Amino acid sequence: MVCNADCVISNVVAKWPGSVHDSRIFRASEIYQCLSQGEFSGVLLGDRGYGCQPFLLTPFTDPQEAQQAYNHAHARTRARVEMTFGLLKARFHCLHKLRVNPVRACDITVACAVLHNVACLRKERAPRVPPAMDWDNPAIFPDDDSGRLLRDQYVLNYFS
Repeated sequence: MVCNADCVISNVVAKWPGSVHDSRIFRASEIYQCLSQGEFSGVLLGDRGYGCQPFLLTPFTDPQEAQQAYNHAHARTRARVEMTFGLLKARFHCLHKLRVNPVRACDITVACAVLHNVACLRKERAPRVPPAMDWDNPAIFPDDDSGRLLRDQYVLNYFS
């Protein structure tokens, strides 16, 4: 999922089994293709489970001082997507344990995301969200050199 600071979901890929790593799903997604080919501009934030790319910034593994400030800002910003997951599951309890065939589960997940967006845009009262879980995954794809260089540039420009 991709969302903005208001927890409005702008992209959801719900066609993979839950056991598939998030970064593998992202690499197979249309948004990855568009970002990697320069069709979209902008930068997404990902956890350590993703390889750093010019369009997908990840935290530093062993940060130095300025990198720690970057990691802190990164974590605070990326927390919005975790909060969105929590809101989605709090609004739609059926997402906790779907007992339907996989195709139907994908349809239900997307429908819940759409209804969540309607609730956000209408400024509906948000449900109580349980404390956040740690969603950090181990990396399965290596960092891209140009992604690391761009991340270093962000640190130099904004956190040094």
